[in-house]
Amino acid sequence: MTILRSALYMPGINQKAMDKALNLDCDAVILDLEDAVEVSKKEDARQLVKCQIENNDYGPREVVVRVNDLGTKWGEQDVAAVANLPIQAILVPKVSEIRDISRMVDLLNRLGSELPIWIMVETPLAIININELASQPRVTALVMGTSDLVVDLCAEHLEERQNISYALQRSIIAARAFGKKILDGVHLDFRDLDSFRNVCRLGKSMGFDGKTLIHPDQIPVANDAFSPSEAELDKAKRVIDAWRSAQTRGSGVVEVDGTLVESLHVEEAKRLISFFSEISERA
Repeated sequence: MTILRSALYMPGINQKAMDKALNLDCDAVILDLEDAVEVSKKEDARQLVKCQIENNDYGPREVVVRVNDLGTKWGEQDVAAVANLPIQAILVPKVSEIRDISRMVDLLNRLGSELPIWIMVETPLAIININELASQPRVTALVMGTSDLVVDLCAEHLEERQNISYALQRSIIAARAFGKKILDGVHLDFRDLDSFRNVCRLGKSMGFDGKTLIHPDQIPVANDAFSPSEAELDKAKRVIDAWRSAQTRGSGVVEVDGTLVESLHVEEAKRLISFFSEISERA
């Protein structure tokens, strides 16, 4: 089970930040060559990221590189620089249509790389085509780019997020239908951790696996929000015990806390306990 409660963007041009990420408690580090790097620094950032990956071990953290779009003059060189390095995925920006994924897959194949692809879901057209995008075999994770999406929709950033809930829920449904991970977009007001905590809780309730982050202070909040609570774990254990007891008695009806329990609830309880075990092993 891949744990992705917290995925921290690190500017590919910032050596100090990338070094700091070696000891942070995030589940994934996204070394960013795209939005976080100004045009005049693109080549320098590419070399910094390449050297950073070659010379450092990020331990249990997933290491992902967000490259520039293949339609730019930097995209193919970005991919060539990291395609055969020990990273877990390439994050592709501005994915709107199948051909955007096909171009990346073709390039990786030519480079002899079997790297998985994460895709940014950040355009209205991506939302329209989300089922087809999520179904692609090479794609293993969807990453919401809510900052760009809100701009393209001529919308506003609201903490309750009801104005973009359709786009978020449609993307979650597609991810679940095709067995892919899905991460919520960044929370720009990184100093307001109370607001961030509320957004994380909302994201978890919607079905996101975790949250993309822009500041290390957000890591413990995201990890806590997307981990099973003590109450959830306690109930999961009681559900499993009650189900086993009922099976021993030859009964197919189980009640826990006044609620009917079926086999699907038992499977979910087992998933929660397994998830918690994996988190504990990494601590």
